[in-house]
Amino acid sequence: MRIVVTGAAGFLGSHLVDRLLAEQHEVIGIDSLITGALENLKHLDGNRAFRFVKADVTEYIHVNGPVDRVYHFASPASPLDFPRYPVHILKVGAMGTLNALGFSKAKGARMLLASTSEVYGDPLVHPQVEGYWGNVNPIGERSMYDEAKRFAEALTMAYHKQNAVDTRIVRIFNTYGPRMRLNDGRVLPNFVRSALFNEPVTIHGDGTQTRSFCYVDDLLRGIMLLMESGVDSPTNIGNPEEITVLQFAKEIIELIGSKSEIAYKPLPKDDPVRRRPDISKAKAALGWEPKIDRRQGLTRTLEDFKRRIAAAK
Repeated sequence: MRIVVTGAAGFLGSHLVDRLLAEQHEVIGIDSLITGALENLKHLDGNRAFRFVKADVTEYIHVNGPVDRVYHFASPASPLDFPRYPVHILKVGAMGTLNALGFSKAKGARMLLASTSEVYGDPLVHPQVEGYWGNVNPIGERSMYDEAKRFAEALTMAYHKQNAVDTRIVRIFNTYGPRMRLNDGRVLPNFVRSALFNEPVTIHGDGTQTRSFCYVDDLLRGIMLLMESGVDSPTNIGNPEEITVLQFAKEIIELIGSKSEIAYKPLPKDDPVRRRPDISKAKAALGWEPKIDRRQGLTRTLEDFKRRIAAAK
């Protein structure tokens, strides 16, 4: 197939490009490079099946010739990005998704929207099932991302119903792996950087809040199954193995063999206290569940972090 990936130079987008190319598809990657990095695609230089286009999806999406699939992954997604690019994040969720849907309609292509577990906000239902509508502060410190994705889902379903565009929606839970930004601002990169330099590993809150971490290969396998399935309603993809942030910090310190100690800071406003996907739907409809053990995935991720930190010296 001929496939377009928006956000192709990002952490998830670049791994998705690799998987699609490995399956012999032709891929056109689009990225504004606001938060994406060409370094994530450098290994594809000279690959005739891949073409990169620098463009902002909030302005337009244009590709000559037929297109069979569109994976819409464009959007800044780190907590560090929220205060830096609040309006742009909202524009990507609204105008960027509108452009991706219009492009998909014009090409007769199936489109998958990369949504997020953040649509559940700080959830009052645990674990989070797709039928839960969420607990989101519409004007809070994370609202630009939460509401952008909620609107993107609404717009995608509206296009699907009104314009008969073939769409899929994946709600992505915490994901980790090689190519995460070293200064990403999320839990894993923060902990790893600090532990590698034997600096205090900072936990916000008392550490009892939970997350569920899915290795990138598992996540993308689920997403690609969803794209080729008949499921057109939102679907959770994530690892249901829940761990406290404090346990996770200790695990990383132990795995690295670091001398870091734990430091505590106040929990940011609206930060989710518990996060765990209910993946019953993905299991039943896609035959999917994660396979990669967290320790195995962390080992791969740590090696990547060490290599890039050494290269930056």
